[in-house]
Order: sequence, then structure tokens, then C-alpha cells
Amino acid sequence: MSIKYTVVERGQPGVTGGGTKKWYAQVKTDGELSIDQLVEEIEKFSALSEADIRGVIIALENVIQKQLANGKIIRLDKLGSFYPSLSSGPSATENEFHTGLIKGAKVNYRPGKRINDALKVVSFIKVKQ
Repeated sequence: MSIKYTVVERGQPGVTGGGTKKWYAQVKTDGELSIDQLVEEIEKFSALSEADIRGVIIALENVIQKQLANGKIIRLDKLGSFYPSLSSGPSATENEFHTGLIKGAKVNYRPGKRINDALKVVSFIKVKQ
């Protein structure tokens, strides 16, 4: 398995005019998979029907949405974990903090060991932009 990459020039963050620019690797994605394509791939490893797989994926999505909105961490063993986090403005004291300072919520993902391990053994191929 190989990950394609390009090399891009970037300036220093927070420096007016970019400061000293340097070159960094950036993943060159190789397409994407739709739910239909994921279902086809899962069918190869399973005795479940297309409808069963699609139903499980949709149900999993619904349960994850509901439980994240309730502040739960979703642990999917080897797949990883999804957990909610908040972004807020500051308050001078704890007592002065109010919900109006909360800018929003987002979902974080922490991959499981097998996914991290899979990325440790990939090779890299440089491609043109």
C-alpha cells in the first residue's frame, strides 16, 4: 500500500509575509469511496447482504449522532473512538462563564491501534501537482 504525496511551499504561521518559506509533504488523495462502494467492499468480507450492510451503516450513523449529541464517547474497538469537544471564548472567572461564550461543538476521531499500525507500514510515492 502506498500513499501519494506532493511537496508544497509554506510560510511560517503567524509571521507577516510568511517569513522563511520551507517545503513540506502533503497527501495527494487518490479519490474517495461512497457508501455504495464501501458496501461492495464489506460484502467481500461478510456473509451479510447489501441491504443488511447498508442498514447497519445507517443505524450506526444514527446512533453515533444521537450519543455524541448526549456527550458520550463512542468506542468502536479497533476502528477507534469518536468524542465531542467544544470551542469557547474566555471568561475572567469561572462564575462569569456563560453558554453564550461557547462557539460550537465538533467531533474528534482517535483511530484505533489497527488503523494506526496500518499507516506505520505504508510506503510513499511522490507525484507531480
